[in-house]
Amino acid sequence: MAERIFAGPQMRRLLDTVEEGLDRVETTLARELRVGDGLADITSRYLYEAGGKRVRPMLTLLTAQLGSGTTDAIVAGAAALEMTHLGSLYHDDVMDGADTRRGVPSAHVVWGNSVAILTGDLLFSRASQLMARLGEGAIKLQADTFERLVLGQMHETVGPQAGDDPVDFYLHVLADKTGSLIAASARAGVLFSGAREEYLEPMNQFGERVGIAFQLLDDVIDLSADADETGKVPGTDLRAGVPTMPYLLLGRSDDPGSGALKAAIDDGVARIADGADPSILDEPLARLRDHEVTARTKSLALQWSQDAVASLAALPDGPVREALTRFARVVVDRSS
Repeated sequence: MAERIFAGPQMRRLLDTVEEGLDRVETTLARELRVGDGLADITSRYLYEAGGKRVRPMLTLLTAQLGSGTTDAIVAGAAALEMTHLGSLYHDDVMDGADTRRGVPSAHVVWGNSVAILTGDLLFSRASQLMARLGEGAIKLQADTFERLVLGQMHETVGPQAGDDPVDFYLHVLADKTGSLIAASARAGVLFSGAREEYLEPMNQFGERVGIAFQLLDDVIDLSADADETGKVPGTDLRAGVPTMPYLLLGRSDDPGSGALKAAIDDGVARIADGADPSILDEPLARLRDHEVTARTKSLALQWSQDAVASLAALPDGPVREALTRFARVVVDRSS
């Protein structure tokens, strides 16, 4: 991703700055994720050591260049938001019943649900401790973001209510669950670097829109037949009964073939919940992957990406704006 965002000789200096900052973030994460208790020390570092693209810290470091650059506060804020993201993964995998994450068994598969949930809580605590060192503004950013993460997960869990449009409801969930943390990362770079306050709202809009685009494309990737590339079993979300945009758009289709496919998926999900082998959905999900609703989902992701780029109009021309523009485009141009 970084190679595409920072391609070209004019972006080399910015890339060097961001990579140097990411090294400092990694050092901070390695230090802050250490726990005195033996079990907690292992579980807290489990998903961190499994890898990750560090997208959120990269955004914080990038937008920090609109102000004073990569200060200690920027590094701490970037690390705290990445720890928040990591904590949410422990919880998500328990609630979604996901067996793998980042190419390794999910934490709840290794240690059970309770330990996985408590590890996520521990990471949220550590992230809050880091933010508390940065002052009241940082604490508010962390608290507001955490609230939206929780509400997004809650709404996803209970599903749309009577009168809610399922597609609109889902987009709101994505804004809370994914967009809020990406938006916080973009805002943090402005907030902690002393950049112009007028950049805060554009960064908020940019982050939310990119987050929605990112997750919509993930819905497409979730159907990929290549588990080695995605690090997840194809159709993990749908097998666990978690709706994705292709499935929701399928429900809006009025042709008999789409109705039959939706019925087959619904039946498979219900049978899996009763203990059936998840492989019973292999064939219906392969059909969904090739259905036009999956192509429409990719088109929606592209539109949200374009809207994210439009929100950058308030930023000055230069390498930071160009890198953010490329970032918004790269998130919807990943392998699917």
